[in-house]
Amino acid sequence: MKKILLIIMMLATLVGCESVMNNPTKRVEAFLNKYQVMDKEVLDQLDSTLKNDDTLSEDQKKDYKDLMKKQYQNLTYTIKDEEVNGDNATVKVEIEVYDFNKAMKKADDYLNEHRDEFMDEENNIDNVKFMDYRIKEMKNTNEKVKYTIDFTLTKKDNKWQLDDIDEITRQKIHGIYNY
Repeated sequence: MKKILLIIMMLATLVGCESVMNNPTKRVEAFLNKYQVMDKEVLDQLDSTLKNDDTLSEDQKKDYKDLMKKQYQNLTYTIKDEEVNGDNATVKVEIEVYDFNKAMKKADDYLNEHRDEFMDEENNIDNVKFMDYRIKEMKNTNEKVKYTIDFTLTKKDNKWQLDDIDEITRQKIHGIYNY
């Protein structure tokens, strides 16, 4: 009898936890937390993106991955608002991330003013040398930027699901959004 009561209590707890997590804000928090804890799915997506990038050397890909991991671990957010309209919801979030966009702009400006430092023997820009410089600038940044993101969700089969994020949202999370 005690075993049956224990099983019933465990099932009720599990069902209760799922209903607590089944709201738009909790779904967005779970999504952002995956970045903060560097969830396997997030890192696999990053690896896949870098694998397909033919503009970076293998060493640069490793350095860039380390930059993104730093970004993810230091991402902070504040839920600002939740609006539910039937089976659709929007959760407004303010995130704070390293301002890699500003560091990239700084590197681009430096390239424009000091082109001779990045020239190869044929008077072309040495992309490897420039990307090394750009990544170094990104590594050295401590400045942060805040972005507001509206996450949309749809209720399917009585469960809130986060809609796919767009490229602008992805860039904001990575701190590379050109504001």
